[in-house]
Amino acid sequence: MPSAIERFEEAAASAGLSLRIERFPQGTRTAADAARAIGCEIGQIVKSLVFIADDGPFLALTSGSNRADPFRLVELVGSTSVRRATAEEAREATGYAIGGTPPFGHSRDLRVWVDRDLLSYEVVWAAAGTPDSVFPIVPDDLLRTTQGQVADFKEAR
Repeated sequence: MPSAIERFEEAAASAGLSLRIERFPQGTRTAADAARAIGCEIGQIVKSLVFIADDGPFLALTSGSNRADPFRLVELVGSTSVRRATAEEAREATGYAIGGTPPFGHSRDLRVWVDRDLLSYEVVWAAAGTPDSVFPIVPDDLLRTTQGQVADFKEAR
């Protein structure tokens, strides 16, 4: 059975992407950890957050400097409620563990919403299947590959 990174690499290749996956033994589980390890701004980190709506799971690709607002997500997805997925639900929906969930290459098709703030960077960094692996990607490729819809869903500060 292929490893999580190998499964992700296969998904990227199927999408026509040749990615440079980097591994950081100290871990990239949180946005702050990833930004520190990579040496980039925290806003360049793509958090692949799984949420559960009335009709099932969806993905909110959120800038590392933002928090996804469940109330805004309710309006966005047209649901009566939205909540963060449990670790088990996230793994079931994506095939990956929390902290290593990539933005695409999941075990099932998911609706994807993309935080508009990610588009302000030339390059963003996302998990590549494990809590210690990341890859750089330009936002246009991220949008194309995820078929994500750009939206504003960050919490007001």
